[in-house]
Amino acid sequence: MTPTLRSERLLLSPYTPDDEDDFVALLRDEEVCKWMGQERQPEETIRQLFALLFSEVYPNAMFDVWAVRLDGRYIGHAELKKTGNVDGHELICALVRDVWRMGLGTELSYRVIDYGFDELGLAEIHGCVDANNTRSLAMARKAGFEIVRDVTGSDGTVTRVVTLRAAARHLLRK
Repeated sequence: MTPTLRSERLLLSPYTPDDEDDFVALLRDEEVCKWMGQERQPEETIRQLFALLFSEVYPNAMFDVWAVRLDGRYIGHAELKKTGNVDGHELICALVRDVWRMGLGTELSYRVIDYGFDELGLAEIHGCVDANNTRSLAMARKAGFEIVRDVTGSDGTVTRVVTLRAAARHLLRK
């Protein structure tokens, strides 16, 4: 079961049904989707995805997925899961726009990374970052992630696959 995690300012907890509208609003935001490297989906598709958390993901312990809160307010989403994008576990984070540039993305990422290495015993954690997302790439480099390859989509967009190995973790928080 997805555990509740805390960082200095953030609370990461499993979603509840009451989070649905916030989840939908986050994933319907064009700027958020742009930096996540995904196309904006119809509202109904996102609501169906949210319902899967309660019918499939949480009951079957498929992967860890959290609602992210700051001072009790929903501000984002985080996942740590095996995906087809990488050979291993991928870190996925998204925050609402009004909290961007407050250092919360870094704080959120570090907390999930700590969980992956300390609690799950992962040897490495991967991320997929739009090549134009300079802020996320800078945060990834600061955390010790290395760019391992670029993937060019059919539309010409480039996604950088980054990897943080447990052995390189000493670089965190410098």
